[in-house]
Order: sequence, then structure tokens, then C-alpha cells
Amino acid sequence: MHDLIIIGSGAAGLSAGLYAGRYRLKTLILGGSFGGETALAGKIENYPGVKAIDGFDLMVLMKEQAMELGVEVRDDHVESISRESHCFSVKTNAGSFESASLIFALGAERRRLGLPHEKELTGKGVHYCITCDGPLYRGKAIALVGGGDASIKGINLAAEYVDKIYLIVRGKELNAEPINLDQMKKLGDKVEILFETSAETIVGGEKLEKITLSKEYNSSRDLIVDGLFVEIGAVPNVGLAQSLGVSLDRYGYVATDDMMRTNVDGVFAAGDIVNHFGKFKQDIVAAALGAVAATSAYEHSKIHGDLCEHHAAPPLSIKKIV
Repeated sequence: MHDLIIIGSGAAGLSAGLYAGRYRLKTLILGGSFGGETALAGKIENYPGVKAIDGFDLMVLMKEQAMELGVEVRDDHVESISRESHCFSVKTNAGSFESASLIFALGAERRRLGLPHEKELTGKGVHYCITCDGPLYRGKAIALVGGGDASIKGINLAAEYVDKIYLIVRGKELNAEPINLDQMKKLGDKVEILFETSAETIVGGEKLEKITLSKEYNSSRDLIVDGLFVEIGAVPNVGLAQSLGVSLDRYGYVATDDMMRTNVDGVFAAGDIVNHFGKFKQDIVAAALGAVAATSAYEHSKIHGDLCEHHAAPPLSIKKIV
């Protein structure tokens, strides 16, 4: 029987584990994809106290710090969660675990374009991670669909490998940190930005051959590239939380109060699965929310103690949903 099970091993989950360990809670972290999106982010230069570090290495440091405090970390994939009275049973591909409380820190999955042949050509020219797959296109031309800060950082990273990048932007302007925009501008004509343009079709057989655009570029709607990278945001992984009756906000994220409590007693959430600061999704934010969630779980443990089945509280009314 654990005091706390944290589902998700990204910045939010590992930070929650660190704080839970300091609170002397018997804690288990379950996460099938270690490090979440941060582990795939490449070089990170805006995490306080660390001038520059690879995202995967940062997650390793967080994991080691939590484990030094007695937190157990497993790579199990969570299949289902059930509740009897106030105790939670978490079933994974490797077994079942029980806990008095839960923190959902599952983050979000990359959003797809939803175009025909996109699924079939994923990994065959269509990608969602510059860090992972950018090096495959050394000396070649790629297109990147986006316009936010993540896409601009992706361009700056891809420029280390590719010869040409076409940035396809649906809107009229870019929305990114000035420092990242300045870095992109230094790339000169290696980057061409196609504003008010969308990718309408993806064409290819065994591999990607071209993209059809919503309007002409250089007198043609066909854009011939070797690779297409999609960076248009993410969708929160809320399915497991919903299976327990956890409420969502109007944007589809887990609804919490300021202390990361959900409407289900003993269930908390943190990181990109919540919308606490709107579109501002950063490791420092995720880590902070994880720390708050663990603090709430600790306060919860002081109320319920070891007899969780006898102390179930009524559903919490979330008055402030962000």
C-alpha cells in the first residue's frame, strides 16, 4: 500500500516525487514514457540554475534526486485505475498497485494535422519530434507546420542538420520568445516562412514525396520536401483521469483548484494535463505544479492516515477552474 502513486514521469511527475519523498510519503512513480516531452526537447537553456542542459539529462537528474529520497520509479504502462471506497488500485502491464492518493501528471500528446495518409507516412517522412528525427535529414529540405515558440525552437535545432526549412504558418504572424526569433533570423535564407498557408494534402507511397499547400508558393501549390515536421500543440492525456470521474475544464484539461486538487477526493493533477497558466507550458511551470500537487497529497495523507477506506470525503466543488 502506497501513500501516493504518481502517474507520469515528466517534469511534473518527477518534481511531485521529489516533494513527496521529502514529505516521507511512500511514493511510486509510474510512467511508460520517461521524461515526457522534455526528454525529447533537445537543449534547454531557460531552466533556472542550469545554463544549458539536454532535456533528457535534466529528467535523469530529477529522477535521481527523487529516488535518493526513497521514491520508486517504474516504467510500467498504466492500463486502468479503479476505486473502492477511497483506495485506488492501479493496474499496469506488470502488476497492480494500491494507493491512498493519486497525482495525474501524464502531460499531453502531439497534435496531428488530421490529413489523409498522415498516419501511414508517420516515420516515413512525417514526424513530430525534431530532436528525435531531425538528424535523418542532414543536407536535405524539410517543411515544418507551426508558428508558436516550440516550432521556432524546432527550426533552430533543425538548422544544424538540414539545408532548407519551409515554415508553414496558418496565421499572419509568429508567436514565439524574442530570443528564439532572433536566433532564427540569423539563419537567413535557409528559412522561408509561408504565412497564411496550410498543408492540405500529404502525398507519398513508400515515403513522403510532397505537400500540397492551400495557396501557391513560387507559382505552384506543390512543395517538394524530404520531410514534414508537425508542431501545432498538444492534446492533454485525460482518459485515465476521466475514468475515475475527474472533471475537465471547458478546454478539455483536468480541472483543479489552486492547490491542484480535482473534484475527486484524493486525486490531484499537475503539468501539461492541466491548464493552470493557459498556453504557457514550460518545464518550470510543470515542476512547480508538481510540487504543489505533492504538497496537497501530503495534507490529504495527514487527514486520512492509513485507514483510507474509512475516510472518503464527498466530491470537491472546484470553484476556481483555470
